[in-house]
Order: sequence, then structure tokens, then C-alpha cells
Amino acid sequence: MLAVAATLVGGIAWIGNPQTLPVAFAFPALWALSPSRIVAALVSGGYFLAASRGLPQGVANFYASDLWPGLLLWFGASLGFVAVHAALWAKRPGGVRALRYLAAAVLMAVPPFGIVGWAHPLTAAGMLFPGWGWFGLAAAATGLLAMTTRWWPAATIVLGGIWLWSAASWTDRSPPEGWRGVDLELGQSLGRDVRLEQHHDLIATVRRAAGDGASIVVLPESALGFWTPTVERLWRDELRGVDITVIAGAAIVDARGYDNVMLTISAARADILYRERMPVPVSMWEPWLAWTGHGGGARAHFFANPIVELGGRRIAPLICYEQLILWPVLQSMLHAPEVIVATGNGWWTAGSSIVAIQKASTVAWARLFGIPLVTAFNL
Repeated sequence: MLAVAATLVGGIAWIGNPQTLPVAFAFPALWALSPSRIVAALVSGGYFLAASRGLPQGVANFYASDLWPGLLLWFGASLGFVAVHAALWAKRPGGVRALRYLAAAVLMAVPPFGIVGWAHPLTAAGMLFPGWGWFGLAAAATGLLAMTTRWWPAATIVLGGIWLWSAASWTDRSPPEGWRGVDLELGQSLGRDVRLEQHHDLIATVRRAAGDGASIVVLPESALGFWTPTVERLWRDELRGVDITVIAGAAIVDARGYDNVMLTISAARADILYRERMPVPVSMWEPWLAWTGHGGGARAHFFANPIVELGGRRIAPLICYEQLILWPVLQSMLHAPEVIVATGNGWWTAGSSIVAIQKASTVAWARLFGIPLVTAFNL
């Protein structure tokens, strides 16, 4: 029954609606109520598998295969979460159990386990304590620990009341003046179709946004495909006479692999704004290729460039997978950014809630720290 309840909690909390994220706070209570380590493992597995249920379909779409590779990756990704929570489960109630859960939460927030630390309950902090920043994160962590003690019924009532109050006072914060995120529906052709026509279509989209008053336009991850001198020259020439800066995703390739980046482009210049810290494991980040002496795969810049600057503003950039895990967000927040820019290329998530979960997560973090959010996704 505990495992079934944990599965329901994971499924409801992570449907892609920021308002349901606080349901994840029930997970530590179910983990703590487990009568044995095996049950704690089943509870952890049920929660994680339900929360990440879109992965098999996403993998099948990405590789144009059946569901089996996705199912194997789905179960494989759950092993870290299950192993950490099962190993740290404590039969003895009280402070020991709470400290054990704290250790599990920290391990799932930072590498190496944090690399697959999806569905972390702390993501919901912003839906309970909007604008509280680090104090809100600490309050949420305290609430999670309280859920592992015998006081969990009282903690549930208190957190539930805070949740209702927060939902009733919900307000959307507008992006900074002049900023415009552009969502696209170009499917898998974005970033793979290198025809001149697609670049011209994107440039036309940027020009229309400029005509509507935008000064900074954000395009999705991989929007420009492979970044080359020819592509740079095309974009800079086409932007002449237009007072606008474009933030767009691209891949910069060399003999050892590639970087998944955000670029800034204007008529005057084009620069690398940000190199992705944590690309998608397996499909993009393949460290075993380097270990075996082969090149290829996206590079992970783990703790590099947590903050970038553009036009005098401090930006927290998050590309795709970084929106699903904790440490890239928290590392960026340490530097007091003024805006979050979140991009993704989610064509491969068709039939799943992955992009919706990414958006819900970024909304929750932006709300916690009271920071404007600009998003751009391709479906």
C-alpha cells in the first residue's frame, strides 16, 4: 500500500503543473513509514518511476525505436534514486531517520547521484514559499524533514495550509521589458534541417518580434543547428539595421565532441553566451567515449558559467535537462541572477509530459527567488 501510495504521489506531483508539485512532500513520509529496507526501496522506486514515466516514450521517439530501450533506461535511471534511499533508510524513528533522509536529499541534489536526481521534492519550494529565496528553500527542507518524523500529520496540515494560501495568491511575473521568448513547433527538423530556408524563417520571426517592440529575443535550444562562420555571417548580415539581440541555441563541434550552447547574435557581433553544464545523459553526454579514447558526445561543463551577463543583466541560463535537476539551478541562484532564461528542444518528448515538467520546474524556481522567467521551447 505504501508503494502504491508513493506511485500515486509521483504521478500526481509530476504531471507538469506547478501547482501540484507540493504533493511530492508526501514522499518522505511514505519512505519513513516503510517497515523495512525492501519496502523503502519499493516506495522509492514507485515514486521515481511514476514521476519519470515519460522517459520510455521520449527515448523511443529520439531513437525511432520501440519502447524496450526506453524501458531499460527508465529502470536504469531509477537505480541511483532507489539505492540511495534504500541504503539510508533507518528503522529507528526520530532524529536519526530525519538525518538519514537529509543525507539522501543532499546526495540526490549534487553529482554524481544528482545527475539523475529528477523529481526532487525540494523543487516544490517555490510553490509554498514564493519570494522567500534561500529562506524558503530552508523552510521547505525543514518541512521535508518534519514529514519523516512522528509529527508528520501536523506537518501535513501546516504545509497543506501554506500550499492553499500560496495557490490563492498566485500571480504570474512578466518577463523583463523588451525580452521575448519564442516557442516553435518545428519538430525534429529544428537544428537538423540546415537548409537556408529555415534560417530565413527564423530570422523573419526575430524581425517580427523586433517590430513588436522586443529588444532581446530568445530562441529554443538547437535553433541554429551547427554553428559555423557561414551561419554567423548569414545572421549578422540579416540583422543589419535591426536593433535587436538574439539568444539562440546551437552546437559547436570540434574533433573531440561538441558543446551545447546559447549564443548571442546581433548585427555587430556573435558570441558564446553559455556552455551547457549538464547535457542529457546517454543521448548527448557520453563520457565513456572519452574513457575509451574515442571522440564524440556533448561535453558536460558541470560547474562552469553558472551566471552570464547580457546588457547589464545577470542571467541564470538553463538548457533542457538542467531544468529537471537541482544543482545547476541552485548554483546559478548563488550568484543572484536577475532573470532566468530556460530553453529546450522537446520534439522527442511527444506523447509525454517531460516539457510540461521542465516548464513547471522553472516556474517554481523563478517563483521561489522572485526572478522573472523567459522560456523558449520547440515541440
